[in-house]
Amino acid sequence: MAEATLLISSKNYSSWSLRGFLLAKLSGLSFTEERVSPDDPRAREELLMRSSSILVPCLIHGDVTVWDTIAIAEYLNELYPEAHMLPADTVARARCRSISGEMHSGFAALRSSLPMNLRFRKPGFTVWSSAQSDIDRITAIWRDCLTTWKGPFLFGHQPTIADCMYAPVVTRFQSYDVNVGPLCQEYCDTILSWSPLKEWIADAKDEPQEIIELDLDF
Repeated sequence: MAEATLLISSKNYSSWSLRGFLLAKLSGLSFTEERVSPDDPRAREELLMRSSSILVPCLIHGDVTVWDTIAIAEYLNELYPEAHMLPADTVARARCRSISGEMHSGFAALRSSLPMNLRFRKPGFTVWSSAQSDIDRITAIWRDCLTTWKGPFLFGHQPTIADCMYAPVVTRFQSYDVNVGPLCQEYCDTILSWSPLKEWIADAKDEPQEIIELDLDF
């Protein structure tokens, strides 16, 4: 029997639900998923980026209910220290928390201009300057981590909370044909080959729901 329930919304569109799923997988927690309909007004607000993630993802673990991805990450890290969700080294651990927090609270232009849509492909997509600034900052973070901790994940050989936080960005770069250079592309390939993400993407392709606002031909 699963230890916990993870409330999620759309697998195709919800970057926050994806982060919660990857964090739970990384921790080793046994859990089942429960879908919140994209037609639920609160979930729809999050999917259309009109609010922060208030409803989903939400982890229900016994008597504990945790929402917000950073809170979920810290809760699971405390519960399962053997999963090494944060790097062992103090400097790396501080950097991991910093860049995870930056992803959590920033990059609004990227979110609005390149919404997550795993079924979407747009070769030659034109990226506006505000979103490009976010892309430049993200790829700078990646290059710094990959050169310092030698990859293939941001902090070495094992994925961490930071990789869970940035995985939806990787899918956006693939969907919108964003050129990130050789080093960052290697990182993108690593994330896209990560088995929990492959599992999520496979489910997203079979998802029946469509949200017209997020399926426009940009």
